[in-house]
Amino acid sequence: MRLAHFFRRPDYSSDATQFIDGLKSAQPALESQQRAGRALLWDKQVDREAWIEYREAQVPQKPYVYQTGS
Repeated sequence: MRLAHFFRRPDYSSDATQFIDGLKSAQPALESQQRAGRALLWDKQVDREAWIEYREAQVPQKPYVYQTGS
């Protein structure tokens, strides 16, 4: 037998959560479209060797870049 916690409040969901849940139920394909958009823009394979070469090829910046004279 499971005892109810004395201080437990009824389940609460915010207006934003209710809106998102309603949107997902109205448009079931929305989540898959979001995943496809994320894959298109963010989920990329990183070429580690090219990244290392890029870092090694960088020229150190002078301490004060706006100084024109010696």
